[in-house]
Amino acid sequence: MSIINGKQIAQAIKDEIKEEIKKNNLNPSLAVILAGSSPASLVYVRHKKIACEQVGIDFTLYELSEQATKYEILELIEKLNKDKAVHGILVQLPLPDHLNKQIVLKAIDLKKDVDGFHPLNLGKLMLGQKGFVPATPKGIIEIIKQSGYEIFGRHAVVVGRSDIVGKPVAQLLLNEHATVTVCHTKTKDLRAMCKQADILIAAAGKANLIKADMIKTGAIVIDVGINRLENGKLCGDVDFENVKDVAGAITPVPGGVGPMTIAMLMKNVLKATSLV
Repeated sequence: MSIINGKQIAQAIKDEIKEEIKKNNLNPSLAVILAGSSPASLVYVRHKKIACEQVGIDFTLYELSEQATKYEILELIEKLNKDKAVHGILVQLPLPDHLNKQIVLKAIDLKKDVDGFHPLNLGKLMLGQKGFVPATPKGIIEIIKQSGYEIFGRHAVVVGRSDIVGKPVAQLLLNEHATVTVCHTKTKDLRAMCKQADILIAAAGKANLIKADMIKTGAIVIDVGINRLENGKLCGDVDFENVKDVAGAITPVPGGVGPMTIAMLMKNVLKATSLV
């Protein structure tokens, strides 16, 4: 069994980004829009700010109130779209309930959509064309590859079908020539489905959903879940302590996919500097 060190892999990627920015005398910039003050969102925004400072990306946070109107946020996005000094625009999700996520994300300039959530970028992903790829799915593929594991021809099972992780990572796995099964809350006999996986991606958002008896011996297990238990501790969607004895390789929570998500966002911002 091998515990995959996402922090280490992500740091190596950030070091490469920092070197490229310095070598080419670039001045990439990321604008983040935050509506409201959700504690979780504030934590995620802080992590992005720290990563930007580490690699040399200018970071600007635009804070809107919880009651911000559609017109306020769309006006701000339009202003940032026109600003040539801004390379990447990211709207921190989730948005307050009264704001339509799809309308807001669609307003971002396709060339500045570093989160990869614009419907046209998602369409390009489906077609296997070049565009921005959502950071977490991109990070999942990268962490598997950088750990030396083969995707080509393997059976990958994705537990979760969200627009942010489940669906995009399933498409990326298909693009890497894996055979892909997507499971969700309506899947019958989840255990049997998971047991077939050479690569298992757990992205359901349910603490310790994946148990040891659901894992094929030697499988690669990538845990995307971040759940806070009653005792305050973080855990993933995988019962790590028991699954690690069955899996061939596994990512921990924290310290697995999370750091890779941030590193891939930095990579997308760097890419955007050549497009704006």
